[in-house]
Amino acid sequence: MRLPPFARILLCWLLTRTALLLCVFGVLTLRGPDVTTDVSVIYQGWAEILRSGSFPRDDVTWQYPPGAALPVLAPDLLPFLRYEAAFFVLACGADAVVLGLLLRRPVSRAGAWTWVAGVPLLGPTVYARYDLMVTAVAVGAVLAVARHPRTAGALIALGALVKVWPALLLAGVRPGRGGRRLVASSLVTAGLLAAVLTLAAPHGWDFLFAQRDRGLEVESVGALVFHLARYAGWEGYVSLHYGSMEFLGPHVATVATASLLCTVAALAWLVRWRLRVVTWQRSTAADAALAAVLLFTVTSRVISPQYLVWLVGLAAAALALGSARQRVPAGLILAATALTVLEFPLYFDAVVASEPLGVTLLVLRNGLLLTAAALSCLALWRSTVARPGALPATPGDAAAPEPVRAGSPR
Repeated sequence: MRLPPFARILLCWLLTRTALLLCVFGVLTLRGPDVTTDVSVIYQGWAEILRSGSFPRDDVTWQYPPGAALPVLAPDLLPFLRYEAAFFVLACGADAVVLGLLLRRPVSRAGAWTWVAGVPLLGPTVYARYDLMVTAVAVGAVLAVARHPRTAGALIALGALVKVWPALLLAGVRPGRGGRRLVASSLVTAGLLAAVLTLAAPHGWDFLFAQRDRGLEVESVGALVFHLARYAGWEGYVSLHYGSMEFLGPHVATVATASLLCTVAALAWLVRWRLRVVTWQRSTAADAALAAVLLFTVTSRVISPQYLVWLVGLAAAALALGSARQRVPAGLILAATALTVLEFPLYFDAVVASEPLGVTLLVLRNGLLLTAAALSCLALWRSTVARPGALPATPGDAAAPEPVRAGSPR
């Protein structure tokens, strides 16, 4: 008996998520470090400090805005479970929420399938970090932009106060009354939440000064320079630094600065794109969010494995809204996610030691992300900056281009 598409999606989700839960609960084990210790040791330690009425102080591993206290304390909502068990259950719940959002009035079910396939490709790490919860907020915001701009703005503000990057979702906000409502809602919500969090406990904004002396995390694009330089006799080393394995030594600061300059250049490109937009489509906000987060991911000094769930979620949202031009970048993100679980946790020792296997995995993974970023930006430009009729429409686009000037009241 052939199952209907909706039932097939749910069945695949149930099977893959059961496997993830078995991994994080220790029934199934994978090669490499135990990825759940961040929850049982680091997050639980932070939770104890937060319950005492203060944010973590003089802790270089606390690198998050004050809103991060919300997911860290969220397991307290399930007091009948141990902290780590409650965290895993809540992560699975956030996963289910994203699927529900993607299945609610989608233009295409490709978004739901992307989410169903992409999350388990990251392995148990995805349930052992709070990034999945932030991604749920971001996906909800992207899908709400057109119909509920105030809700979208509030969700963007909440996500930004939890882990900063959702602020990039503002890049694709359409000018006009809806856009003004969204931005106003975002600013008001951010101001109110920031005030509440500031008054609730001291030291909530210490994270702003916590990363000034960071090196290059070994999985980042810039780190590839030193993985290869080791074979030429480079005298630096890898060490646990600011909560992650980083390269330290000669010329690291130069490459780190170059990464920051690349981030500035990415921001400049996004500003230029905003100034040149002449058409808007149903999926433009999602397309712009995906392109922006891809750019800031590949130019960052850090690419932690869980960052891939941000990209999977935004790609899924774009496809659910019918974006045909982002299909190839979405496929590249899924391939990069599959390689990510190989480099962490399965062969992380080879990555840290710059062994040929580890370097090869990083070159392939980061190469896929760079290609996805370039193609995503190109697709965004072609679908919005090119005037109607200047370029052939991509088959399968959800809606015909709708011209609008940057100053239009639409």
